[in-house]
Amino acid sequence: MSDIAKWYVIHTYSGYENKVAQNIEKAVESRQLHDLVQEVRVPTQVVEEIKDGKKRKIERKLFPSYVIVKMVLTDDSWYVVRNIRGVTGFVGPSSKPVPLTRKEVDALGVEKRQIETDYNVGDSVKIVSGSLEGFVGDVTAIDTNRGIVTVTVSILGRNTPVEVELNQVVCNE
Repeated sequence: MSDIAKWYVIHTYSGYENKVAQNIEKAVESRQLHDLVQEVRVPTQVVEEIKDGKKRKIERKLFPSYVIVKMVLTDDSWYVVRNIRGVTGFVGPSSKPVPLTRKEVDALGVEKRQIETDYNVGDSVKIVSGSLEGFVGDVTAIDTNRGIVTVTVSILGRNTPVEVELNQVVCNE
């Protein structure tokens, strides 16, 4: 078995997502399984709702009836999670847990990866690959979520903002 924790999706009874997440955390605490079950999440988003003519921000579940868990899949971790009240099973063929792919984890935004660059907004950078290779410009925005940096370069004498991937630019020294 791999000892690297992966994200798995658990199906729950509707409305039991938060209770299931709490119960998993309690079971992990009481059985000292922190090394096997590392994180439990109920993905939510904050949305504005207009009710009775008033705007309110409410937290809404992105995936009702589902909880995601980062765990090392062993017989013990599977048994503990599977037998929590409100859990109907893991998502996967014949309820065999199938881990989420890196792309799925990134799309869900459940894991915040810290991306560091050696340049900041306002710095002069050189584009080192792609169709604009060799151009020099100033960084006007950095979007680490999308992996994009906006650089203003001079094209035909006009300052033009272009978006390139974070790894396509280096500090211009």
